[in-house]
Amino acid sequence: MCGRFVSPEERALERAFDLGRRDNPNPFARRFNVFPTDTIAFLRTPSNSDRLELAAGRWGMVPHWWKEAKPPKTSFNARLEEAADKPMWRDAFARARCLIPAEGWYEWQEVERVDPATGEIKATKQPYFIRRKDGALFCFAGLAAWWKNPKTGEALRSCAILTAAATGPFAEIHDRALDDPAKAKALAEQRVPPSAFTQWRVRLLVNNAKSDGPELTERLNEDEEETGPTSAG
Repeated sequence: MCGRFVSPEERALERAFDLGRRDNPNPFARRFNVFPTDTIAFLRTPSNSDRLELAAGRWGMVPHWWKEAKPPKTSFNARLEEAADKPMWRDAFARARCLIPAEGWYEWQEVERVDPATGEIKATKQPYFIRRKDGALFCFAGLAAWWKNPKTGEALRSCAILTAAATGPFAEIHDRALDDPAKAKALAEQRVPPSAFTQWRVRLLVNNAKSDGPELTERLNEDEEETGPTSAG
C-alpha cells in the first residue's frame, strides 16, 4: 500500500509530461510528505481530448454514488485484484483511470529496536523511502471520481492509488507495491520493474503528518539509532 509519498512541483510536471505552461495563480508545490485526504495533482484525459491535463483532487476516492455527507475513511488505496468488481472502485476502474505523479514514496517495515532508556526490546516500524534509481518522476496508476455532497451540493474531485502484490526487494519491506504505468501518454497498464527502483531507511520524521522537507528523504546511516514516534499513516 502507499500511505505517504513525495509529489513534484507543477513546473516539473509540465516538463515531464509535455503539458504546456498553465496560468495557475496557485501552482502545485513540491511536497515531501503527502498524506491521505490531502489535495494532490493527478493526470487525466478529458472526454473531449486525447491529451493529458493536470487536475486537482482529494487523495481518498469518493465514488459518485456515495450517500453519506462525510467521505469514506480508507479509500486512498485500491487493490488491483479487487478494482474491477468491488463496488467502491468498479465504475472508476472502468471509466475514470488516472495517473498520480510522484518522486517517490514511503513504506514501513516491522522491526525490533532496543529502547535506550529501559533496554527493553520493542516492536516498531522503520520507514523507508523508495524512488527510481535514475531520480526520474514516475506515476502511480490511479482511479478518479466526481462526487456531489448530498447536503451542501459542493462538488469534489477525488482519486485513489492502485496497488498490486509486492515482488522482489519490495516484498521485504511491505506486502503491497504500486502498480505503475510506464508511459503516461498512453495511460497503459505497464509497470516499471522493481529493479528500476532503490530504497533506503529514513528518519522517523515522516511519521509526523505535519513534517515536510527534503530531510524526510535523507538516508539514515546504518550505525544511527533513533527513538521517537513510531505510528505511520
